[in-house]
Amino acid sequence: MTPKLFLADEVLSLNSQGDIFKPGYVLIDDDRLVEVGPQSALQGRRLDGAIHLERRLVMPGLVNAHTHTPMSLFRGMAEPYSLFTFEGWYAGIRGLEAVMDGDMVPQAVAVSCAEMIRTGTTCFADQYFYMERVLPVVAQSGLRAALAYGIVELGDESARRRELDSARRFLSLIRDHPRLTGWVGPHAFFVDNSLEAIQMEIALADEFSTGLHFHLATSGEEERYCREHYGVSAVEQMRRLGLLDRRLLAAHCITIPEEDFAALAAHPFTAVIAPSACMRSGAAIAPLKGMRRAGINTALGTDNVANNNSYDLFKEMQLAGKLMSLREQEPSAIPAREIVEMATLGGARALGLEHEIGSLEPGKKADLITLDLDEIGWGPRGGQDIYTALVYSVGGYHVRDVMVDGRWLLRHGRLTTLDYALMSEGLDLAQAELQRRVQAAG
Repeated sequence: MTPKLFLADEVLSLNSQGDIFKPGYVLIDDDRLVEVGPQSALQGRRLDGAIHLERRLVMPGLVNAHTHTPMSLFRGMAEPYSLFTFEGWYAGIRGLEAVMDGDMVPQAVAVSCAEMIRTGTTCFADQYFYMERVLPVVAQSGLRAALAYGIVELGDESARRRELDSARRFLSLIRDHPRLTGWVGPHAFFVDNSLEAIQMEIALADEFSTGLHFHLATSGEEERYCREHYGVSAVEQMRRLGLLDRRLLAAHCITIPEEDFAALAAHPFTAVIAPSACMRSGAAIAPLKGMRRAGINTALGTDNVANNNSYDLFKEMQLAGKLMSLREQEPSAIPAREIVEMATLGGARALGLEHEIGSLEPGKKADLITLDLDEIGWGPRGGQDIYTALVYSVGGYHVRDVMVDGRWLLRHGRLTTLDYALMSEGLDLAQAELQRRVQAAG
């Protein structure tokens, strides 16, 4: 493939030096970044065939570190419930899941992927069941993803065997995919995954050399359970089981005791904050500043859109910044640059992909997005730095182009891999059938 040279008004690299090139260029060969730098470095070189990204900012694609793509099927159907408690999740979601089927999944996943692409996400971490139906749609979308087979067994031995066998089949199916990786997805340790299931999930993760993607400390339920049954905190019980030695992607992390922060920071653990879902569920606010101060890797996610309603990770950046200032009673409690890094490099580290994505540097994958500098919100540029603008002034609909592995998934605001109108129509039909089944089931 012939190398492609892109010229842009600004290139935000997010490299360790914090380089911002104005104007800048990116040289791509096949699926890799070959050069990234200021346009002044191109003097004397032939620029024939260069692609001009006029009035565009180029930056790394965003990483949505926690979501459930099939659950766009439930958008608008779980409004009265807090999905951060076992009772709310069980009442608001499990009844819907009991009457859905795999045929409803592809349309929901396609809509979710399209919405992520349109708002600048290039990589995401998913956790749900029906993963064998999720896989082909994500592959078609062109996105990069870590797909975790969701496991809920509620102490039932037959459900445990069935779910773990399904997870093993899925991990075998996805094993050699060049862009997608398989993970193990216990819904919540100690809450709806028993000790026996946890031990089997650890063994499964080891068998496939992968990580575990789960929910942790949304309302203190597993903390109370572990202190009652084991006399220790949930994190300490996880350590005793050997869980902390595996790569862990933990969503929410709202009620983890501060005394457990050091143990988590010393292991391959990531706390994924999902501000919109947290706020919509009426949950407490995660101690993000304290976790970051302790050295815990942190990332951002949207969670499911039945509990958030939007896949726009720019919204999550803005809400994270405002929510943490509110929690800490401190302006800019988390600096804007750190929030941008959570949505890029933090997610990349969470998935073990920090050497491949998360910043624009030679040798990394060509996963990038462009934003329209002529849209509202950027000015005045003299007083508002680029990170502040990205977090507080602009949004996902400023995104004009999205590239993964050197391939356009969105060009000039138009999707290239998915037919959004067709998939949306299919999702409408699937939800209508779901509502019919809910009514029939009483």
